[in-house]
Amino acid sequence: LFVTDETAPQRLNLPPVDMTTENTIFGLVYVLVFFLALNGNSLALWIFSHQRGTSSSPANVFLVHLAVADLSYVIILPLRATYHLTGGHWPFGEVPCRVAGFLFYVNMYASLYFLACVAGDRYLAVVHAVRSLKVRRARYAHVVSFSLWALVTVSMAPLLVSHQTAEVDGVTVCLQLYREKATRNALISLAVAFTPPFLATLSCYLLIIKSLHHGSRLEPTLKLRALRTIGLVLLIYVVCFLPYHVSRATFILGYNHPDVSCGVRRGLSLANRLTSLLTCLNGAMDPLVYLFGAEKFRGTLTRLLCRGKGNMSAATSGELKATHESSVSAKSEI
Repeated sequence: LFVTDETAPQRLNLPPVDMTTENTIFGLVYVLVFFLALNGNSLALWIFSHQRGTSSSPANVFLVHLAVADLSYVIILPLRATYHLTGGHWPFGEVPCRVAGFLFYVNMYASLYFLACVAGDRYLAVVHAVRSLKVRRARYAHVVSFSLWALVTVSMAPLLVSHQTAEVDGVTVCLQLYREKATRNALISLAVAFTPPFLATLSCYLLIIKSLHHGSRLEPTLKLRALRTIGLVLLIYVVCFLPYHVSRATFILGYNHPDVSCGVRRGLSLANRLTSLLTCLNGAMDPLVYLFGAEKFRGTLTRLLCRGKGNMSAATSGELKATHESSVSAKSEI
């Protein structure tokens, strides 16, 4: 559904160029993102798993699945880092190359859809608090989440069965890491994968902002917190996801055009690699969504930090005990 039209590898016929600086920068950034995302999302899952009542919140269900999606990709970032730090050589073989590309797309689109689900849940909680009580149930959130996992996994499965390594100038290249297939079908696939969650998230948050501005009974501090959360999610879209999809669309439309020069093709390829790198930042930025968007998570993390500074007398169970979260209270949902 999403990228099945791009499964065939494509070798670029461009003259060789020194990419030492680019490979070093990319490799170091992947290492940094790996440590930030691994620690942030692991801590998030640990906190969520030790909170009482977490499963009763649809928003927290989606956030847990978002953390799992991030960790599923974080584990292969060291492979990407090694690829660049060894000068663009892939020493791990064919299967890890396929898995690396598969997990890249699974993480990206699972994250997009789970962020959209969080936005939809917040919209219902704030704008239709009472009428949405029957819909906003944890079991429904789990059904939606596992359905999305199935959709994304099946859509990306073809990436696991196509040959994705090639020998170029004496080194092994993993073509799956930065896909540079330029076809019209790829453009359609790109639009189908990205547009629905992006428009859904944007629409929900714009409606929430409108509700907060006109007649919302939330306290000013809670309104500010809500706007900060919305701004953070939209920032993740702008930094991590939107540049990649704009770059991919530009690449697909322009790369094979007969009037495009070799220099322009190099620029399009570099933009493709750079924006692919930016998408990985979502794994490091998503823990900020948990911090600002989940009151229980924020409270538990604050108590853990305070305990770490010297308050060792409180029992762990007491520290992790969650406060009651009302289904109709926008405070706990924002």
